[in-house]
Amino acid sequence: MDKKAKNILFKTYWKNGWVSRIYTDPDDFDYAKFKGLMFDPLTISHDQCLVQIHGLLSVISMDKVVKAFLSSLSTRRLDWRSGIASYFIAQQLPPHIYTKAISGQSYDNTGKVTHTSYTCGICRDLKYGIIGDEFYKHIDLNVLNFERIKWGGVRHGHLEYTFFDLQQFQLAEIPEPTAEDITIFRSMLEIIESSQPADYPGALEKKLASVIPSTKDERKVLIEILSCIDILKPASYNRPSRGRGDWIFAESWRGEDKYDKASLEKYFGGYIG
Repeated sequence: MDKKAKNILFKTYWKNGWVSRIYTDPDDFDYAKFKGLMFDPLTISHDQCLVQIHGLLSVISMDKVVKAFLSSLSTRRLDWRSGIASYFIAQQLPPHIYTKAISGQSYDNTGKVTHTSYTCGICRDLKYGIIGDEFYKHIDLNVLNFERIKWGGVRHGHLEYTFFDLQQFQLAEIPEPTAEDITIFRSMLEIIESSQPADYPGALEKKLASVIPSTKDERKVLIEILSCIDILKPASYNRPSRGRGDWIFAESWRGEDKYDKASLEKYFGGYIG
């Protein structure tokens, strides 16, 4: 990854936190775009997006997303890590056209509806609920790329992110996982297996700090990815949350669930069997 282009992308959005005014010098943008790290805005429909996702799914192998995930552990190439979740989500999406369904409503103090938002009902009703708008106009792909490089993606489950993530993943050259990668992954599994029955995902995040080079936010996304692909699979989805909305895919996981051996074998059996 070109360091100058990455720096241009990062400083557009981040300086010890999110920047308040988003701006990229035109010459810098052209350079980062040439290096494949920044992009022009995207306009696409739900139906076009879905066709593109299925096309990408047909040319990306499971072995590649697994190799990328493992290879990300020691290198901290978080963009490689993101792909396995998008691949899993793409596999849940049946071919369909946009089917309008209410996703939320706002009310005034008299109870009158002041705003109604919509999503695709078929996407919504899939596992975890995919967010699928009818049209995407001038989507900022650069902030999506910033998030996938810095944290491993924070919008898994959004249709436009699934498309963009897989599109970029297809272009990536992924190395074979190293012995260090496998050791880190095995250590992660040991920590998951030793979780206390009542542990919430937050407790697991803290424990993983001892075995993988990472920040707190990186570990949170890592747990979300493992939950998305059913490695961290809850025995029940009818469990109380702590009400802070900190988790999406991992919300219902508890320490008593450990890790799902069938999902582990499906994805990683060739590396840790």
